[in-house]
Amino acid sequence: MKNRRTRKNVPKGFDSWLEYDLYQVLKGCKYHSETVKYIQEKQYHPDFIFHNGRYKVYIEAKGRFRDKAEARKYVDVKAGLNKWETLVFIFQNPMTPMPGARKRQDGTKFTMADWANKHGFNWYSREDLPPQWRGL
Repeated sequence: MKNRRTRKNVPKGFDSWLEYDLYQVLKGCKYHSETVKYIQEKQYHPDFIFHNGRYKVYIEAKGRFRDKAEARKYVDVKAGLNKWETLVFIFQNPMTPMPGARKRQDGTKFTMADWANKHGFNWYSREDLPPQWRGL
C-alpha cells in the first residue's frame, strides 16, 4: 500500500485540496460563482384529506417532530402543492419544543406552533378542529 501524505489546512475559500488544485488548472472556469436550485422528487402520504370539490386540504397529525429534517420535509411538500391544495397540521400539543430548540432569553423554547407560523402553515389542536372536517 502506498504511503499517502495528507495535506491539512485547506486554503481559505476552498472546500478541499482537490478544489484548490483544480482551481489552479481550470483557468477557463469560474469557482463557486452561481447557485443552482434543485428539487428532490419524493412522495408524501398525508394522514387525512378533506376535499370539497373546490379545494383539497392535506391534514398531518403530529405529536412531535423527530428531527429538523422531518420538519423541513413539510416545507418542501408545501412548496410542491397547487394553488387549490394546502397542508395543515393538527398538533397534539402545539407548545411542544422543536428538536434542538434552545432556551430563549425569556426562558421559552421555539415550539411547533412557532415553527408552523414561521412557515405559513395553518394548524389546529384537537380541541379546535373545523366542524366540516368532523362532517358537521
